Amino acid sequence: MTFLEDTLIILISQTVFFVGGWIFFVKQLFRDYEVHHTLVQLIFSVTFALSCTMFELIIFEIIGYLDSSSRYFHWNLGLYSLLFMVIALLPFYIAYFCISNVRFVSKNMIRPMTVCVWFIYLYFFWKLGDPFPILSPKQGIFSIEQGVSRIGVIGVTVMALLSGFGAVNYPYTSMAIFIRPVTHSDVLSIEKKLLQTMDMILVKKKRIALAENQVGGRQQYGLLDQTNSRNKGFWSNILSSFGSIANPLNYGAENITQLRQEIAALEELSRQLFLEAHDARTAREKIDWSNTFQGKYFNFLVLLQNIIIQIIEHHRADSRPDYGHVFLFVCPADAYEYAT
Repeated sequence: MTFLEDTLIILISQTVFFVGGWIFFVKQLFRDYEVHHTLVQLIFSVTFALSCTMFELIIFEIIGYLDSSSRYFHWNLGLYSLLFMVIALLPFYIAYFCISNVRFVSKNMIRPMTVCVWFIYLYFFWKLGDPFPILSPKQGIFSIEQGVSRIGVIGVTVMALLSGFGAVNYPYTSMAIFIRPVTHSDVLSIEKKLLQTMDMILVKKKRIALAENQVGGRQQYGLLDQTNSRNKGFWSNILSSFGSIANPLNYGAENITQLRQEIAALEELSRQLFLEAHDARTAREKIDWSNTFQGKYFNFLVLLQNIIIQIIEHHRADSRPDYGHVFLFVCPADAYEYAT
């Protein structure tokens, strides 16, 4: 095959992986969320496509498909692209979103602070590789070895942490004995409270809109009244002044400030109720899933896994050396003085 044909095959496969990553992100990962960031979906799909392309190139290397020179070129291109995504783009974008979500940071300071945080990250990322025996005259600063070695150490560390967390968290969240008992009536009660709170927020917002329209109408009427008062007689001006004295503060109008405070409190309550309703529905789905054959099968596997882990840990504890005997054997005189 020629280089152009090999490149066309890689591009078609990358397009398929990109579309698959986009569909997986929308339909599976964030199917319950209405807010979607297009740039986040794009970054995830590109990273997914590049990762699948690297795996595809490994398979092509094993079976001897495509030309060796084209495989080498696309391998280096994929590695450099993944390193750029992992080292440069993803940390910068994460830092930008974290800083933009801070309330006391102004909009003009978000980008400079993001750049500063990103440079600090690059400094510590580079200093992390100083103890590694990877420096040689043949390797430059922007070589693949410099980035892959650091990414490998960080990735193995993060995977170890996630593996330990998953080994403890998965039995706690999947075993039927740890699932919080929730009935359908509990879920319906929480959702009913949430709907009532949303209705109260809607009613108060309508009252604010009507009050603002009335205030705007009164202001326009006041301006017209001031222009027409010059053309009125003496007694009509006296009567209009008595009317303003009778209602100096627009008694009977809505207190817009108080309504806005009540809306803020109700919106906070609605957020808490939404989270509670989501947790209750998730717990109810877990209960329904645990009653199926698949749920009972996974529950048995997790229980069996915990029993095996306990047996292994007990065996390790029994097979550990008795350090007291080692101490007596190495330093008998000190041990005798310590015992006496």
